[in-house]
Amino acid sequence: MKNQTYRMTMLYDFYGELLTERQKEFFDLYYNEDLSLSEIAENTGISRQGVRDVIVRAEGVMQEIEDKTGLIRRFVAMKDNLDKIQQAAEELHLINYRQYESSDIDRCVKRITEAVAALKE
Repeated sequence: MKNQTYRMTMLYDFYGELLTERQKEFFDLYYNEDLSLSEIAENTGISRQGVRDVIVRAEGVMQEIEDKTGLIRRFVAMKDNLDKIQQAAEELHLINYRQYESSDIDRCVKRITEAVAALKE
């Protein structure tokens, strides 16, 4: 994946509800609110190392679940393939418009485009 923050945000989006409340809170403050470990430690009354341990544990839990399920990997692959299908449908529509003017092809392109849109929701 692109970078560490993006990867962690994706993990949190998919698996965040499986964390403890404390892990969710610290993870959110660190990655989403962009607070430093020291700032979180100061606000919660524990050591910087304690905050780091909670966040690292949360990252590990979510990564382990992703390693076992592969949901994010499959989601990204599906999204990429849906984009390719959409592009092919658009090309098919253009070819039909320029060369064939077939209403049957137009109906098929419309069904493909609608199916792609439904899967992207």
